[in-house]
Formats: sequence, C-alpha cells, structure tokens
Amino acid sequence: MGKLIYSAIASLDGYVADKDGNFDWAAPDDEVHAFANDLERTIGTHLFGRRMYEVMTFWETAHTLADQSRLIKEYAEIWQAADKVVYSRSLDAVTTARTRLEREFEPDRVRQMKAQSGSDISVGGPHLAAEAIKAGLVDEYHLFFVPVVVGGGNPSLPNDVRLKLELLDERRFSNGTVHLHYRTRK
Repeated sequence: MGKLIYSAIASLDGYVADKDGNFDWAAPDDEVHAFANDLERTIGTHLFGRRMYEVMTFWETAHTLADQSRLIKEYAEIWQAADKVVYSRSLDAVTTARTRLEREFEPDRVRQMKAQSGSDISVGGPHLAAEAIKAGLVDEYHLFFVPVVVGGGNPSLPNDVRLKLELLDERRFSNGTVHLHYRTRK
C-alpha cells in the first residue's frame, strides 16, 4: 500500500506563491534540491491540479536544455519515470508522457489507488492537496519553509481543516530553509 504524501516549498508565513503569483523566492539551492530529489525517488505517481501540472511540465524537457546542473537533470529523470494524473475541468489534453487526465478528484478512487500501489503517491499543488487533506487522504507531509515572508498569496495548507500530526523528522539547511516531515495521526 502506498502513502499519499504532500510536499510543498513555502514562505515562512505559509505561502507557496506570493499575492502576484510569484514563487521565484522558493527556488531551492543545490543542498535542498539534492534532498528533495532523494525524497521524490519513492514516488510512483504524482497527482496534480491543472496549475501545478502546467508548472511541472518543465521537467519533461529540462534535461535537454543547455547548461543544466546534474541535480536538474536528475530530477527530470525522476519526474519522467513517474506516472502522473492531472485533475482539471478546463485542460483539453496533457502534453507529457505517462500522464492521464481526470475531470474530477474522487477521494474513493484515490483511496483505491493508494491501496493498490506498490509505491508512494504525491499530491502536488495546494488546491488539490486541500481536497485530499479534507478527505483524510494525506498520510505524510514534507514541508520546506524558506526564510522569506511574502505577506500573502496562495497558502500551502487549507484554513478550514484541523489535523493532529506527528513530527517524524526535521532538517535545517545552510541557506536557512527548514524541512519538516510529519505523519497524520489517525
């Protein structure tokens, strides 16, 4: 049985993008990127909302761009090797390999996916993650907090959910980013 994992890079005040939609402040340095690559190796399937999918399509061809670092190429390979499910009512088609389009997020289908999976599943994007969190589907959280306060924007976690979490691990990086790994207490 696979776990459903929500990972996010957020500002210290809890936003994945500022009020203008910018998230350039969240770009990981090499140390954080290497750590995140290691976390992503366990993921067999990514669940994305439309916006997150559109951002992530970069990884389909990132390895072909000139002057990419070893870490960028490595993550591109990890991402390409995983299956992807995109939940969108407005997207006409997907443009990446190993990707299927679903019109509705159905919690029971995700429960079934978890039960049948031999690897972990990630949910990407705060809006889709909020649906999964509200449905009680998320088993673990990998939250990276960047040392910046943006004052508003797109929150990393939903406001209308109460959860009890157990801290499994923590790590501080030299650039001031902090990683917190939690498990949902049932």
